[in-house]
Amino acid sequence: MAVTNAFAKPPSTHPHFRCIIMALSMRTCILLVLAGVLYSADAFAPPCRALISRQNALSQPIAVAVEPNTDDEISDVDSPSPEDYIVNVGDLEGEDEEDGIEDDGEPPAWYASQQRVEELRIQHRRHDKDTGSPEYQVAGMTERISYLTKHLKVHPKDFSTRRGLVALVNKRRRLLNYLAREDEERYASLVSSLGIRHKAPSKVDNKAEKYGRFPPQKAVKKHLQ
Repeated sequence: MAVTNAFAKPPSTHPHFRCIIMALSMRTCILLVLAGVLYSADAFAPPCRALISRQNALSQPIAVAVEPNTDDEISDVDSPSPEDYIVNVGDLEGEDEEDGIEDDGEPPAWYASQQRVEELRIQHRRHDKDTGSPEYQVAGMTERISYLTKHLKVHPKDFSTRRGLVALVNKRRRLLNYLAREDEERYASLVSSLGIRHKAPSKVDNKAEKYGRFPPQKAVKKHLQ
């Protein structure tokens, strides 16, 4: 009966086994090195002639023969006829002219009002370079007030224009009050020529005019009388 040696060395630590493993590993390393050298040589090798000729053929432009078109214009089947257009190109010419004349032969309302403002200012100015006298300002404001009043009759819900109209009327009233205090003759001639309804302020204010800007007092209760 054989007796096993408990202290015997395992086969992996045997000297002959180590030599075999080392030989195999050296052989494997050599093969790997040779394979890497061959692969790198193929990578840096010049491409073959067939591949070069194929690349040159793809890089060359392709010539396409185009037949000349004898017609001057290409007819489009889907293009509408000129009668189908809402507005033609020639219909829009001549509308925005500098003189403000429309197609019907009459100037627009805003253009006529502007011309009227310039005429009234020239008529009531004190001298040729006058641009700030009360007569000059009131003449322009009067025509502007008349134009805005007509505009509000057509557009009664234009509240921003109504607010500007009220401010313009108040400014004209203050200028007329100033002119009435400074020169009554010019004030009377200006009001009569422009047809303005204005009451000149009196030198002495009555009770209604003096206290009219204040809110009225509350009524006294009967049991307190």
